[in-house]
Amino acid sequence: MNAGRLTTHVLDTTGGKPAAGLEIELFAISETGERTLLRRVRTNADGRVDGPLLVGEDYRPGHYELLFRAGDYLRAQGVALEDPAFLDLVPIRFGIADAGSHLHVPLLLSPYGYSTYRGS
Repeated sequence: MNAGRLTTHVLDTTGGKPAAGLEIELFAISETGERTLLRRVRTNADGRVDGPLLVGEDYRPGHYELLFRAGDYLRAQGVALEDPAFLDLVPIRFGIADAGSHLHVPLLLSPYGYSTYRGS
């Protein structure tokens, strides 16, 4: 049985708080670079998603992309962004090599920068 899972969370480093209500899309990336939408979710009050993005048989080795709709979130927080915004859509492409692992891909976000890492 496959015990692997993919999770994420988003922290708003400008406000020093979880990024609640941020929309995230998860895509599978084919060998030719074609994107297939797998899930569309929103972060909860804790900046997390209510459950794994991929789990069980859906969690398999391959290339993926998380697309964070940062501009929409920041505007909803009352942040005055330039037009166009410096950061609007934040894509993070990553690979899953082990179907039995837990892969956590967090995002630390501000209007002019972001960072991510492989979490646990």
